[in-house]
Amino acid sequence: MRRGLERVTPGHRLEGGQVLLARAIAHPTADEFLAGLTGATLSDWHRRGKYLLGQLTQPDDSPGGYLGVHLRMTGQLLWLDPKTPVQTHCRVRLWLSDNHELRYVDQRTFGRLWWVPPGVAPEVIMTGLKALGPEPFDEAFSVAYLRQRLGRSRRPIKNALLDQRLVAGIGNIYADEALFISGVRPLTLCDRLGPKRLQRLHSAIREVLTTSIESGGTTFSDYRDIYGVNGNYGGVAWVYDREGLPCKVCATAITRLKLAGRSAHYCSQCQR
Repeated sequence: MRRGLERVTPGHRLEGGQVLLARAIAHPTADEFLAGLTGATLSDWHRRGKYLLGQLTQPDDSPGGYLGVHLRMTGQLLWLDPKTPVQTHCRVRLWLSDNHELRYVDQRTFGRLWWVPPGVAPEVIMTGLKALGPEPFDEAFSVAYLRQRLGRSRRPIKNALLDQRLVAGIGNIYADEALFISGVRPLTLCDRLGPKRLQRLHSAIREVLTTSIESGGTTFSDYRDIYGVNGNYGGVAWVYDREGLPCKVCATAITRLKLAGRSAHYCSQCQR
């Protein structure tokens, strides 16, 4: 999503918009949100965990703050012609220069948008940023870091990978996939993972995220890129959403279980 936004929005001026669902705006009020964005130009997009940050520039080239977005489960940011019929679940419309529109659509309304004023650090307004662990591709996310954080933990490794305080941005799908690639069962307790298994898991996390980004993400129900196109990773998934189907490696039926309220998929033969 960040890469898609980075390709099309920089250099476009925000000329106004419409908030169709006030609670979609986390800060400030809906009117203040639109007023803060109007007149600013989008310059760059950044990602931290599952948060998107659109950097803004004022007409005099001074900082304009940030447009913050968290899509949650069903949120979509779509790059459209303003004449496109408004979707049933459209929550926010942002009109940009040269007859373009950035539209926020969210069926379950869990996602949120923010305007962060200039001179204010994003984490002051978007407080969830403060709790995030290192990014999976950062140097800080190392095998040594995993060993230090997990070595005394008695929780299942699947639960740990979904904890954004441990590592930022890994969701349910990619946790399942990384565990399969590394040969680790989701119920394995963290303190049972030795150096070699942690090394495999560390490599698998980066491998599956690289593959998924190159595939444009994963669509099983709601995810779309900025043009409304499905992500393709689902077609190459090893275990996620494949309950009862044969493992692509050994043909054993994929098992699904509930773990801390989330589904977990694994192969009982390939994962130990």
